[in-house]
This record gives sequence, C-alpha cells and structure tokens, in this order.
Amino acid sequence: MRIGIIGAGAMARALGGGWAAAGHEILIGARSAAAAGELASAIGGRAGGIRDAAGFGDAVVLALPVTALDEVLRTADGLLAGRTIIDCTNAFAPDTAAGAGGTAFVLSEDAVAERIAARAPEAHVVKAFNVCAAEVWESATRVFEGRRLAVPLCGDDPEAVRLVATLVEDLKLQPLSAGGLHPAKYLEAVSVFAVGLWFAGQDARAIFPPLDAAFAVAD
Repeated sequence: MRIGIIGAGAMARALGGGWAAAGHEILIGARSAAAAGELASAIGGRAGGIRDAAGFGDAVVLALPVTALDEVLRTADGLLAGRTIIDCTNAFAPDTAAGAGGTAFVLSEDAVAERIAARAPEAHVVKAFNVCAAEVWESATRVFEGRRLAVPLCGDDPEAVRLVATLVEDLKLQPLSAGGLHPAKYLEAVSVFAVGLWFAGQDARAIFPPLDAAFAVAD
C-alpha cells in the first residue's frame, strides 16, 4: 500500500518505520525538506513536501501537532478527496489547575477528528493510534499480560476503517472497532486522561477488568 505521512516527528517515525518494514511504500512530507529527507532515509521511504504526501497513496497519516492542522489542510486542499485520513493527533495542553510539581493535561479542543472531517469533507477520516505514545508503537512488544495491544478505530466509512484495520494488523496490533467518527471525541478524552495518569506514575491499565469480568450487559 502507498501511505503518505505528513509530519517528521516521533509518531511519523514509529508508524512509518513499522509500515515500511511490513512492505508498504512510504512517503514522508513535511514543511522541512531536511527533516523529511532524514526520516525517509532512516525508514527506507521517500521524501517530499506536504502536497506530495497528501496526494501520494491510499492513506494519508496526520502525524503532526494539532496547531499545524489548519495550515496543513489548506496546503493539501484538493488532494485528499477519496483518500483515507488517519488522524493520530491529540489536542493536549498543560493543566494549569494541577498542583505544584504535578504533570497533567487537558484537551485544548474537544473533537479534532470531526474538525478534520469538516475541513476535508470528501475524505474518509479514521481516528487511530492516538491513545499511546509513539514509543509504544515503535516497540517490538505487542502482548501485555497475555493480551495483544489494541488500537481503537473511529470512522464513518466502513472501507476506510477496514483499510486502517489492515494497517493496524501489519504492525502486529489488534484493531478494535469503536464506532463512527462522532465517538472519536471520547477516544481523545480517554487519551488525555490515561496519559495524565501515566505521567503521574499511575497504572491506567489497572482501572479496567478483562472483558469476561466486566459485566458489560444492559440493566
């Protein structure tokens, strides 16, 4: 599969490197030609600009700060129609109400994925890979306590969700259908909450029992 990745940071390296190793053709597009070239060389991909990545292939990954989205979507205007956009962004901001010495985050924006879909209405947006840090996706460890790490997917277009599910499996991860794009805002909230706990040294995973002990039945 041909995958364009907009961004040249840690998330672009983690996802792009994994997909390149799985046999996909990767093009890294960034505002900095030097950064794009350096990352493309490191993972065995190609380098270009933002428009090159936006028009490159079947899927386009937005692996960049939320503050850069408006500029990137303007630059890519006219190239995203019919493509699957993988949104792995989070609108994290420091929680100024946190106590002294504490590290916590809030969302500076409630529904990033929906904003992207509104700006690129002819594309198919799928929220994915936003819960964990890039280092988790780059790691070779995929199974924890006997359970394969899952990647929740939120998207309205079934074919786009299936495409992203295949890419999740290519990274030896477990795709988890989490509904349409509307619930993506809750996935973004889960991320900011869990990451805040991890930064505070708390085990967010310990909050949830396994499915067979969850009593997930309607009252």
